[in-house]
Amino acid sequence: MFPEYDVIVVGGGHAGCEAAVAAANMGSKVLLATMNMNTIAQMSCNPAMGGIAKGQIVREIDAMNGYSGIVTDHTMIQFRMLNLSKGPAMWSPRAQSDRMEFAGKWREMLEQNLNIDFWQEMVTGIIVKDSRACGIYTSLGLEIPSKSVVLTNGTFLNGLIHIGNKKFGGGRAGEKAAKGITEQLRELGFESGRMKTGTPPRVDGRSLHWDRMDVQPGDENPGRFSYTDTPALTEQRPCHVTYTSPEVHAELEKGFKDSPMFNGRIQGIGPRYCPSIEDKINRFAERDRHQLFIEPEGRTTCEIYVNGFSSSLPENVQYNALKKIVGFEDVKMFRPGYAIEYDYFPPQQLQLSLETKLIQNLFFAGQINGTTGYEEAAGQGLMAGINAHLKINEEDPFILNRYDAYIGVLIDDLVNKGTQEPYRMFTSRAEFRILLRQDNADIRLSQKVADLGMKNMDHRIEMVNEKSEAIKGIESFANQFSVEPGLINPYLETIGSTPLRQKIKLSTLILRPNVSFEAIKTYLPPLNEFLQQFDGEKISSAEIEMKYSGYIGKEKEQADKLKRLEKVVLGPTMDYGRITSLSSEAREKLNQIKPMNIGQASRISGVSPADVSVLLVHMGR
Repeated sequence: MFPEYDVIVVGGGHAGCEAAVAAANMGSKVLLATMNMNTIAQMSCNPAMGGIAKGQIVREIDAMNGYSGIVTDHTMIQFRMLNLSKGPAMWSPRAQSDRMEFAGKWREMLEQNLNIDFWQEMVTGIIVKDSRACGIYTSLGLEIPSKSVVLTNGTFLNGLIHIGNKKFGGGRAGEKAAKGITEQLRELGFESGRMKTGTPPRVDGRSLHWDRMDVQPGDENPGRFSYTDTPALTEQRPCHVTYTSPEVHAELEKGFKDSPMFNGRIQGIGPRYCPSIEDKINRFAERDRHQLFIEPEGRTTCEIYVNGFSSSLPENVQYNALKKIVGFEDVKMFRPGYAIEYDYFPPQQLQLSLETKLIQNLFFAGQINGTTGYEEAAGQGLMAGINAHLKINEEDPFILNRYDAYIGVLIDDLVNKGTQEPYRMFTSRAEFRILLRQDNADIRLSQKVADLGMKNMDHRIEMVNEKSEAIKGIESFANQFSVEPGLINPYLETIGSTPLRQKIKLSTLILRPNVSFEAIKTYLPPLNEFLQQFDGEKISSAEIEMKYSGYIGKEKEQADKLKRLEKVVLGPTMDYGRITSLSSEAREKLNQIKPMNIGQASRISGVSPADVSVLLVHMGR
């Protein structure tokens, strides 16, 4: 009934979708197995993509021929570039999406890929022979063979939903949990744990008093995620902002005795940076209000997502508290919020390729590794899909380093440090964030995947080369063009910057704070004429490279030092217990992680600089 697939991807969420297209676009024959084909790429929680550091991940996915950015651009209803008041390393794109259109576009793009087949059924186990994944078992008793398997089970592994005193099995509202996989993996020797996440109530936008809330519009000139020629956003829907109050908090506290978070029924650890509303009230008792973002679920629907009000309290408590919020006095609730517990597998059990250490050709991606967020899941899925293809073709794994991408930081953190709570990416986690900007992900990454043999990269590489040449051209012009004081001083006076007394090169002028090509081009006609041949992103990237060249140079020097450490390879069979000069903690951690090189070893929690020196001496360095 089934051929032997190259890659079977289990789960149709964001990680699974990216894993499937990555492997398929590398040339593998892929089966995407999901319990419900109608919920492929479902936005289970908030209807948005991107945000702080997450936006950088989406652009990295796009640069490597993933689809998340393209789908977002086709279906977004609002776009904002966050953190523009800070340095460019912090700029992060974020988009509100039409939830139904998003899932529909993803499925359309998956179905257009002839290397991807689909099967709708619960997967209950992995076929394992000689410590190698060879396919999957299904609930109907079918055995589907493959050369590799990628597990992207999201919150479905033994998922348990909590609403007040009520609890019931489920991987998502209205969908059953997945059984069998956790139990089998434990028998095979894997360690598992429990985590918890949650979602807020959905409400009827027709019942809200929008005029009582603050409007949060999109950018006047909205950008996009994909580096390809996706459609421009022409009509945006606003979000709104409102706040809780002491009255809201008092209403919520009435349900604390029935809260599964506080009475011990939830055993899993929840996300630190996206806590439930009851957790916020409990942890931040000194605060009398919390901000809520009121976000539309789509372009035409009246369903509204109450961002910041995640809750597992009884439904009547949630409803009564909602009615105390400004603008929600007459609210109608579509469904209450809930918490969900699910199984995950501590990611120290993985190699940097996301292949498991215990079972060859078995890969984990997404929330099964302890992460939270669509973007983190999608980035892992893309890497797992690429590496599954490479592994079955006996090629070296594709590893992104911490100086290559936020996705590299994410996977390095997971494998080397693990996580005790749902992991969320932040710009602060990256040491090289001025190198890892959202504007240059294509220059950083597109050629890397093209060199691997990724299909449909020719046009992308042409665009990358064109962009690189444009940046060089703009920098060259700025180094040669002299600015006359009489032309530019009127502008400098408006921003309180010291007027020029003599000609200076444009490359020197652009280093000043609040001086940008866009702001000064009308004062300098030759510059204005020159820039007309370039789009805004090329101009912005060139300006960033010039303004921050000193910082960029220092980070490149640090990255080069790390590269040298990574050239000192450590074998997977090395017994660190025999290196008695290492600390006992280092010996234990190194034997557990089995790092690929000294650079990776240096980032393992518990391995000190002294231990790194011992390893270098041991390796003859």
